Amino acid sequence: MDTRFTKQILFIAAITLSALIALAAASDITAQIPASTLTIPASPEKAPNANGFIQRWLVLEPIAANGLTDSAVQTLVKKELFPNQFTVLPRDGDKAPVGGTELTWHAVDTLNYNVNLFHFARSQGRKTSDVLFWAVTIINCPREMRDVRLSIGSNAASVWWVNGKEVVGIYGDRQTVIDDGVSKRITLNKGQNIIRAAIVNGGGATDFCARLLDADDKPIKDITVNIGEVKALPADAKTRRQTQASQRAGAGGRTPRQN
Repeated sequence: MDTRFTKQILFIAAITLSALIALAAASDITAQIPASTLTIPASPEKAPNANGFIQRWLVLEPIAANGLTDSAVQTLVKKELFPNQFTVLPRDGDKAPVGGTELTWHAVDTLNYNVNLFHFARSQGRKTSDVLFWAVTIINCPREMRDVRLSIGSNAASVWWVNGKEVVGIYGDRQTVIDDGVSKRITLNKGQNIIRAAIVNGGGATDFCARLLDADDKPIKDITVNIGEVKALPADAKTRRQTQASQRAGAGGRTPRQN
């Protein structure tokens, strides 16, 4: 084959590859892909699934972030990223000013035991890598519950608070594992209890799961989640999202690691 012709083919191939890489990078920010594992809450309250996993959350659109070590994550979450980040009880559609822009809180139900943050971010046309997600949920207890543990897993690092107190954190580039991090024993109030989480992702897939364990380390299921009124979508948009969602069974648990 003619050497000059060969060089032309290689040059064209290199240009094409560069264009594809640039397109893929751009799609990480701009593409809006329906979240197949997430739906809009359709009822005022929701109980945990059969294995105790909390499936209803308010999630803030991702914030740019770097670092997965304990020191990097702790420094990041202790910085004021938006007003009242440790006390706010957001509603679906509320805005949070972050770094000169406004991000939106979204109410989501997950069809699985875990909340897929990669699906969430893509559905909002947001980045999925080098980002921080804030999540909040409100647990209603029928009575005071003592010797409870918050049991969590996340991809990647995460820090968790219950009623304003930090209770557990896991760090590093990790996959979500059920009961990967388990808090010391805490007391839940009769009535409202606030669980807050910050999840940091370096790259690739990202998600989290959480459940509450009783004094015998069994999943607590006689609680409900109520995150307030959910903003109504146009009927056709709601139907599309519900149609796109596929039902999946909740994951089974394993014996939690004792701290």
